[in-house]
Parts: sequence; C-alpha cells; structure tokens
Amino acid sequence: MPKIYYGTKKEPAFELVQSDDLIAVRTRSKRSLTRSTGPVAQPISAELDDGVLVVSYPEAGVEVYRIPTDRHVKSVSDRKSALRASPEVQFAGSVLVDPVSKEPVLYTENIFIKFIDTADPDDCAEIIRDAGLTIKSQPDYATNAYFVEAPTGTGQKIFDIANDLLKHDNVEYCHPELIRPRARKQIFPQQWHLKKTSINGLLIDASVNVAAAHEITQGEGVSIAVIDDGVDIDHPEFSGTGKIVAPRDATLLTNNPRPKDTFGIGPNGDNHGTACAGVACANGIDGASGVAPKARLIPIRLASGLGSQREAEAFKWAADNGADVISCSWGPPDGRWWDKNDVKHRSIFQLPASTRLAMDYVTQKGRNGKGCVILFAAGNGNESVDNDGYASYSKVIAVTACNDRGTRSVYSDFGKAAWCAFPSSDFGYAPFQHPDALTPGIWTTDRIGRHGYNPDERGHAAGDPAFNYTNSFGGTSSACPGAAGIAALILSVNPDLKWLEVKTLFKKACDKIDPQNGDYNSEGHSPKYGYGRLNALNAVELAKPQPRNAVTINRRFDAPILDMQTGSFALEVADDTPIESLAISVDIQHTYIGDLILSLQPPAGTGIDTLVLYSRSGGATKNLKQTFDTVTTPELAKFSGKKCQGTWTLQIQDVAAQDSGTLVSFGINLIFPRTDWIVPAEKAKKHQASNKTVKKNFPKKSPNK
Repeated sequence: MPKIYYGTKKEPAFELVQSDDLIAVRTRSKRSLTRSTGPVAQPISAELDDGVLVVSYPEAGVEVYRIPTDRHVKSVSDRKSALRASPEVQFAGSVLVDPVSKEPVLYTENIFIKFIDTADPDDCAEIIRDAGLTIKSQPDYATNAYFVEAPTGTGQKIFDIANDLLKHDNVEYCHPELIRPRARKQIFPQQWHLKKTSINGLLIDASVNVAAAHEITQGEGVSIAVIDDGVDIDHPEFSGTGKIVAPRDATLLTNNPRPKDTFGIGPNGDNHGTACAGVACANGIDGASGVAPKARLIPIRLASGLGSQREAEAFKWAADNGADVISCSWGPPDGRWWDKNDVKHRSIFQLPASTRLAMDYVTQKGRNGKGCVILFAAGNGNESVDNDGYASYSKVIAVTACNDRGTRSVYSDFGKAAWCAFPSSDFGYAPFQHPDALTPGIWTTDRIGRHGYNPDERGHAAGDPAFNYTNSFGGTSSACPGAAGIAALILSVNPDLKWLEVKTLFKKACDKIDPQNGDYNSEGHSPKYGYGRLNALNAVELAKPQPRNAVTINRRFDAPILDMQTGSFALEVADDTPIESLAISVDIQHTYIGDLILSLQPPAGTGIDTLVLYSRSGGATKNLKQTFDTVTTPELAKFSGKKCQGTWTLQIQDVAAQDSGTLVSFGINLIFPRTDWIVPAEKAKKHQASNKTVKKNFPKKSPNK
C-alpha cells in the first residue's frame, strides 16, 4: 500500500489501498467519454456504459467510474486495456482509495518538495535532477520549495520517489500531489442570519446583530477573498467601482472567475461561490445584503481537487493581491449527518504540507505582515471537525452553524477546533427529536438568470421571479462567509489588528447561546458553538482602537555578530506589573541569515526557560528585521500573566562559516491587560432591544413574506 507523509518524516504517515472496481480515465480532449455533448457517441464509451460515474475533474479531463465486478460482465482489467487502445484516451488505470471511507484519491505524477531553509539551491536542483524529476515551478510562499514532475508513465512509482527523497537530510517535506473530491459545505433549503425580524407573524431574535453593527461600519476599506467555485461578478450586488478586486480563476490560471458550466457531479454546477460571496459582502442595493456590504470582493474560482497545487496557489494569490480576510466554504467530503455509522465520521483528512505552508505564508506575509484572517466552514456531517485537517488547523477560524431558535443546526460539525457559530439553515429531523426551523430562509445572491439555485430542480421559483437571488442556500457554507463578513467589519474599524488578535476578539465577541445543552467548559468553549454565536455589534465595539497600556524598551547596540561565534545582549525591565503579552523586536544586518540562531533568556523570576526565536530559516536572505510575538512565536504566550522584571538576554549564534553581521537594535514591548474590552451594557441593550434602524442596503421587502 502506498504510504504518504504530508508532514515531516517524523510525523505519522497515512496509507491508500487499490480499488478493485474503479477505473480512472483521462481523455486527450478533456471531454467526457460517456457524457459528450456531441450528437454521436464514440464506440469506446461502451466500455463504461454499465459503470457509475463516481467523481470527475473536468479541467483535467479525468473521470472515475465504478464498474460491476460479477463474473457475467467484462473484467476491469480488460476494460482498461480496451480504453488504453483508444486514441482518444490518454490514460486508463487503477484508482487508489482511502481505506476507511473508500473514497477515491487521485494521484498525479507531480511532487511537492521543500528542502530545509539553509539548503543550497544548487544542491536542491541537483537532488531533483538525480531523482529523474523536472522542476515545474518554485512556489514562493516557502523557502526552497519546488513543484516537480516525473516522466509520463511513472504511475504509482511516484510514491516511492517521494519517500526516497524524504530520506535526504536536507528534505523537510515531500509528498505526491494527491487530489480528493472537494466538498462544498452546503445544506438547503433554509438560511437566516442578519437581524431581528418578524417572519410569518413570528418574532425571530437569534441573529448576529448585523444591522446594529452597520451603524458603525459596513466593511469599508477591507477586501474579502472568497475561494470557491465561480462567482457571477456581473451580478448587480457586486457592481460599483472598486467592488471587484484581482479576480482569478486559480484552476485555469486566468483572470476570469465567472462560473463555467461543467459536467460536475451533482445538480449545483458552478453556483456555490456566488451565494457565498453574497453572504459575505453583497452590496444590498437590490435584493440581498452581505454582512459587510461595503467590503471589496476578491473572487477566486478554484475547481481543482482537494490537495492540489492550485489550492495552495489560490491562497497566495489572495494574500499577494490585498486580501484581508479569506473565506473557504469547502473541505473534505462530509459524512451523512443522519447516520452515525457512516465510515466518513471516522475518516481523518490531513492537511497537505503544500497547502499548510501557503496558509502559513498568508498569515505571516499577508496584510503587510499582520496576516490574513482565514475562515473555514466546519462541515455538515454531524461529526468531529477535529478530523478535518483544513478547518481544524490552528491558523484557521472554524465556523459552525446555529439556527433561528438559537441552537445547533442538526447537520453542523462540532469539536475542540470549533471557534464560533453563525446563524444558517436548519430543518427538523424526528429521529433526533430535532424540531422544524421557524424560518424558510433569507435571500443571498444567485447566478443571474436560470443557471443557479433559483429556480429549483422542479423549475419552481426559489427566490425572486427574475432568478437573481436564492432562498435555498445554507449549511456551514453560509455560516463561514457570514463570519468572514464580521471579520471584515472588525478590520474596517481597526485595520492594525493582527490575524490572531481578530481570532481572539471573535472569542470575546460571542454570545453564549443554548447554555443548557451547549456543554460549555470552564474556559467558555462549547464543542457545538465554539465560544458562542458571533455578535457583530460586540465585535466592532471591541475592535475600536483604544490607548494601549504598554511599555517599550529598545536599545541600539551596533554590535558585531562574529562568524562562528555567539554574542549576548541584555536589556533591563524595571516594571513588575503582570503583563498580558510581549513582543521582541530585532534589527540585524547580516549577509546570510540562514547562519543565525536567536535565543531569548528571560529573567529567572518568570520561571520560563530559554526559548528559541529564530533558527536558521530564510536561507541566503540578507538582513533580519522582525518582531516576534505570539502570532509568529506561540511560545511567547507563556509570559501572559507573568511579572517580567529583571534582565532579558538575547543570544545570537552564528553557526556556519563565511558570513558575519551586526546587531543594530534589540527591543521588548510589554503589553499590560486592558480593562476596556467590555461592550458597554447600556449601548448593547439599546441596540438589541430596538434594532429599528435598518440601513438601505437591506431589501425593502422580505423575500419571506
């Protein structure tokens, strides 16, 4: 069985097994063999007539079919041979599957490889050549990273090549490009979220208080990247000068993110991204408002499968083109939420190193070093989000779904990684004693005309009569861009916040809903709701810039850093007040920072041992001017609540020959606890009690009436 390492060679690997009833077919024309739009079917398609299409990747011309295996039909092996003989077929072969879920996992003849930061680029290129590989690209979101290809026909030997490369001392990560079906986080027909209102005579008061927050901000000056399928950027709700920024089709490598009607599995086509974008930032000029209607939209179409290199490149495009917030309503396939025995509930989907490093890049380099805020839909499988390597990654905000009763939506995922909840759709399910939803849903944007969710599969209007809006969108797919909109409101009020500060602020801005059944622990965390349902008004009030209670001690040294030697540099802290956090700043001029190791020795009274701030990363880059805080160096969080009086020593080791430099300056910024991170009770009660002011970006007539 092929063994794959998505992490380092010391981290656990996972295995795939070969299916005995699946065939993968790639055509030269990229057209489907069995679903061609041409008037005459090709004879070779008869080999698949009794097969069931399991998954397709139209951009690559790849389809996977499940073939009957009883003795009265042609064998899988014979069909492969017949397909390979056809000039229209480029490849016909076996399919690997996840041993638990039995879901197909396609492999390409490409490999992602990252060498250690200090490796010589010439040595890296030589190792790649010696392995018989060709460099396709060098992703610049990580040092010494390469995307390489093996010769055509390498097949499953690609796994052996990757594992052999990983044995090199200089190789940090190495894995084949594996592609899984990318599931949209969508449940319909119901959605509701924006403000307290009456629907069908019922007062519904379970919103995130967006209308009140709009009295302060509507997301001005902030850009939200929606990575999804196509976005109908011609929709009037995305019109206006400057609304659309840096549009991209990350799969086709063009600047046209519009939906492409493909032969994708399921009835939804390329509709999902338009609805998600509308929930986040629709203008609200005609029929639907986003949470942040004045935010800019960076629409990024990603039709490539889960784990592809295009996936990683989509994140980098977002950060490099000014994204402040990145919304992702997709991930591994969900289990059947009503079936606890579904094997997908036990499946663990790891995050590939290629995508993880791209996420690291956007949190470190995005927003001029403050980091982009990344949000993921928790999932709709009524299962643990902790098994989803994407949504549970520590640099991501995982968003669950709650309903119009202020309780958990029946399908919503749960777990330790759940960070917050946002209102979305729900429906009743008697076996779980789960009641019906109170609302039929609210509108969001749909593809213009009859191509989207509206009309529905029966041809009935599922939104406005002109078919430009839908009332049938929901799930954590809707919850995620809703929370992304709140992140945009926060950054509009205070653009200086770092991504981790936004995540922390979310925690403080939530309302604790469903206290009897939420299973909140002593830290205020619920596996169902994270830290609760987001409250947009609380969030923007908390985000308003306040005078910081802080002390900065900085000294200019202009001291030499000698080759192959260690230098120590000290600062004295006199204040003995317990701190909330600290940051260490250094300014080093050096000809090869990959030679350097920086360690911080705190005063003995803190009870904390020496910790490493920086260790030989950056390769041949010159100079290091950086601030280390809890975002870049999580170990610094250990000082929270500590008295930091005493001597702080910075040790700089030059561990390799030939280069030297100078420590220009070294500083410590001590931040003391704020006493003002409380929403004024009178203001909050006033907004929540009245909610009478409705901005004109909300539709004048509710589609529910």
